[in-house]
Amino acid sequence: MPETLTPREVFTKLLDNIAAGRYAELAGLYAADAVVETVFEPVGPRRTEGRAALEERFAQVAAVSPVELTPANVVIRETDDPEVIVAEWDYQVRHRPTGKTFQSANIQVLKVRDGLIVHSRDFHDHLALIAATGALPQLVAALDGK
Repeated sequence: MPETLTPREVFTKLLDNIAAGRYAELAGLYAADAVVETVFEPVGPRRTEGRAALEERFAQVAAVSPVELTPANVVIRETDDPEVIVAEWDYQVRHRPTGKTFQSANIQVLKVRDGLIVHSRDFHDHLALIAATGALPQLVAALDGK
């Protein structure tokens, strides 16, 4: 029987896959009934339920994302609950079309059971990503319902 990954190991694998652009492998880190809340998501769903929905979401991101993400300054904090960690890190972001680089802050509170993410509350600086990639006018239009 394979050894079950710890919450810290699961998070590290998540970041490694994102940094390598292996978005197709991300959904496999989540439980079939996982819940992901993207608290600061300015447009679109702030809650995604189930591995299948996450797989679809990650495929969409992989298809349209103009950025390369490199994790830096990673700090993982254990909690009183052995299933829960709090991770803080920055992404060093490179916008491929322009070559522009910038930094984006992130925090995730992950609950991992039996080696799979069952719940995640994600606090990503979506506005920094949107502004730096020049998509702020589209965001404003989307928020205005245009």
